[in-house]
Amino acid sequence: MLAHLDTHLRNPRITDVLISSNAGLWIDQGEGLLLDASWSYTEPEVRALAVELIGRGGRHIDQAHPCVDVRLPGNIRVHAVLSPVASSGTTIALRIPRTTALTWEDRVASDFMTEREKHFLLECVERKRTVLITGGAGSGKTSLLGHLLSSVPHHERIVVLEDVTELQIDHPHVIALEAQQANIEGAGGVSVEQLVPQALRMRADRLVLGECRGAEVGAVLSALNTGHSGGGLTLHANSLADVPARLTALGYLAGMSTELVSALARGGLDVIVHVERGEHGRRIAALGEFTPGEAPLTVREFAL
Repeated sequence: MLAHLDTHLRNPRITDVLISSNAGLWIDQGEGLLLDASWSYTEPEVRALAVELIGRGGRHIDQAHPCVDVRLPGNIRVHAVLSPVASSGTTIALRIPRTTALTWEDRVASDFMTEREKHFLLECVERKRTVLITGGAGSGKTSLLGHLLSSVPHHERIVVLEDVTELQIDHPHVIALEAQQANIEGAGGVSVEQLVPQALRMRADRLVLGECRGAEVGAVLSALNTGHSGGGLTLHANSLADVPARLTALGYLAGMSTELVSALARGGLDVIVHVERGEHGRRIAALGEFTPGEAPLTVREFAL
């Protein structure tokens, strides 16, 4: 089974491998999901595979911890959910980074962005404007953020916080901090939120949050309002208009009021880049910024 899976992991065109005991194995080569008809394994076998992969990443998955993310060598991210939480059977999702880094010219040529958008984003890096990249799953948020940060001047220090390491940044001075799962006794866990004060003591020229997904958004937004500009973060959102509600909801997890989230977002996030994935591939769909004032948080879209 591992040998079968390995053939897909070595394919440079494949970005995602999705496995479930009831639906089989599906791959994505950038043009939608394709079924591997030769994959046929039972629920116990898929469950054993999940345990094996999570263990190789240094974490454990069992009935007490049925949903786990890990990073394997090569920056392959694995997410697994055991049955019965996955009611249709154990499910595994693997995200495989590109082995060949895209250039800015590649992104323009593939219609991911226009020439004007390329120059605008490079200007954001130069002027130390903090960028929030939004979009759905698999839309290219993380890839774009890593590419953007690779343009940071080499004399600056980048400190990255992630639940599971995914960002690939071509830069000589990147400090990566990764959350840690508690052990079987429930001790030793370190959350992304707990990593924020550690990052602030590391003299970060650019503070980066791989993905906003919980209460850590409060600490990061606060840090971005205290001189840590020019970094970036990603957020799951269906459109620019949905961003305020998503941030407000995450802020609520941190015990923040709507007014506080609005003030910190306006003060700490300079530009919003929304990316989408459609039938013709991934692309930048819209650019925006938060409207000023004390009214509820809203986004203004702008064109270049």
